[in-house]
Amino acid sequence: MSEILETILLIVSVILIVLVLLQGNKASDAGQIITGGNERLFGVVKERGMELFITRLTAFLGAMFVIISLILFLI
Repeated sequence: MSEILETILLIVSVILIVLVLLQGNKASDAGQIITGGNERLFGVVKERGMELFITRLTAFLGAMFVIISLILFLI
């Protein structure tokens, strides 16, 4: 059982790394305040489509990573 969980943890880890690298850099949006891009300062920008899916999948896989890690720690 432990070997199966370790394999699943490895797969989840690799997918999680890839998804984090695929996500857009949200910190660069904050730099627009300094450079004068204030048209988006008070606007609400919602994630849509694939960006929303990647964000939710990242959160789900992150939770799976924590849960599987705790299970392996307790075994």
